[in-house]
Amino acid sequence: MTQKPLKRHKALQPISREHHHGLLLSWKIRSGFSKNVEAERIKIYADWFFKNHLIPHFELEETHIFSIMDGSNELVKRALAEHRRLKRLFADTEDIEKSLHKIEEELEQHIRFEERTLFPEIQKVATEEQMAHIAEVHHEEGFVDKLDDEFWV
Repeated sequence: MTQKPLKRHKALQPISREHHHGLLLSWKIRSGFSKNVEAERIKIYADWFFKNHLIPHFELEETHIFSIMDGSNELVKRALAEHRRLKRLFADTEDIEKSLHKIEEELEQHIRFEERTLFPEIQKVATEEQMAHIAEVHHEEGFVDKLDDEFWV
């Protein structure tokens, strides 16, 4: 008998929706390369997404979600290390194409890890007060995309 998946707590559902947009970024990068779009065009979108969506998302997770678990927890340490790695990849201007390929792969793996492994563990140990705090500090706004160059279409 397989274990039933843990239902995502209501306070974490908006963060999971943000993860969906991160997965779409990976798809858009893949799609751009499959259409032979110049790496510089893809990078403009990726940098915009990073600045407007990933940085605030990482800050929320690091400040209010990961802190629910002990800082020495291996899952939290892995998530923080992956955030640092992704930030370095976005900052890399030496080999844009290589960095974009790595972002596409590593961002998707990171999101899958958070959704399938880290968040279920956080949910197990979080108090209702901690979850209420997340819901209080994270105000979900509708996703606004940058559509001036839809290279992925």
